Amino acid sequence: MAHRQTWIRTPDHVDLHPAPPAPRRVDLPALPQALTVDLTRAALVVIDMQNDFCHEDGWLAGIGVDVSGPRAAIEPCAALTEAARASGVPVVWVNWGNRVDLANLPAGVVHVYDGDGSGGGIGDTAGRSTAVLTRGSWGAAVVDELTPDEHDLCVDKYRMSGFFDTELDSVLRLHGVDTLFFAGVNVDQCVLATLIDAASLGYNVVLVEGASTTSSPEFCLEATLYNTRQCFGFTTDWNDMVTALGKDDR
Repeated sequence: MAHRQTWIRTPDHVDLHPAPPAPRRVDLPALPQALTVDLTRAALVVIDMQNDFCHEDGWLAGIGVDVSGPRAAIEPCAALTEAARASGVPVVWVNWGNRVDLANLPAGVVHVYDGDGSGGGIGDTAGRSTAVLTRGSWGAAVVDELTPDEHDLCVDKYRMSGFFDTELDSVLRLHGVDTLFFAGVNVDQCVLATLIDAASLGYNVVLVEGASTTSSPEFCLEATLYNTRQCFGFTTDWNDMVTALGKDDR
């Protein structure tokens, strides 16, 4: 696991800088160039793989959206999270988990999910979801196929970006993380927004293809891949990442 900030304390001495773990470098096929990554400084960030986006009875499906795109990320994300844990790479789940009273949501965010004001948006009932994208609700929970492990890190978010108004940045920095692999849905919306903020904050960013999908048209995915490679970082295939994690000889 990445080096968690810690002090070694005795009654008469405190070591502020214990020796960090030895680097664990792996090579990874990627675009626009191949990468070498230190796994002791990396984390896998999985975004919005929750019932309201990925379940056939969730909010998106309830308003008529085809959720086959988001569901296509489930199997790759399962393989990635398993491989990451086995290799000691932290898994961070970042999901919509709004306050019940919506007190920190601006009108623009509420509008995105209930454009005509007729209901069925954040906090409302839609299909099986009795409180859309609300903390503690069925709709905000990670789909059953991807149950988080007790050692994983979980962060609620309230915007497209997982960094805005959340503890995500401090959690990552306190775990010594500087390189982020991104997976989840929707790749052209919340995944991309979080990736852009990560790059702006100085993290190395890698988008994992196949484990990052969308309910949007195909051109939205292609544009996201292009812009990630062109402007922010790198992309890699989920199979290649699973293979690379399996080669770690820690």
